Amino acid sequence: MSDFNWCHGPQCHEKHTLDRIRGVKGSKVLRTRKVKTNQWNRNTQWEFFCSNHCQNDFWNKHARDIVAIAPRTECQETPINDPQKVRPYDGSSWYNTEITVDESRQR
Repeated sequence: MSDFNWCHGPQCHEKHTLDRIRGVKGSKVLRTRKVKTNQWNRNTQWEFFCSNHCQNDFWNKHARDIVAIAPRTECQETPINDPQKVRPYDGSSWYNTEITVDESRQR
């Protein structure tokens, strides 16, 4: 298996950056970037996109098709205990609201 993927951004090959220029004099092209697979990006979306911009372009183009694969027809809920206001330290003038999951009602 290859240790890189081509960026999946639909306009990656149209971005005017020096690292995308390829070819010989008189026959130059802008080419999609390679994305090297490494420990940092393995099994994440960054294995397929060279930048946040390319990832956003992909989502803008394909979001409805991707969501159609597994549409959500109902909301999801996580049971919680009643939220508690807790002072972060003695003498504090403000509170943190602690939200804890109710493990007894987990499905």
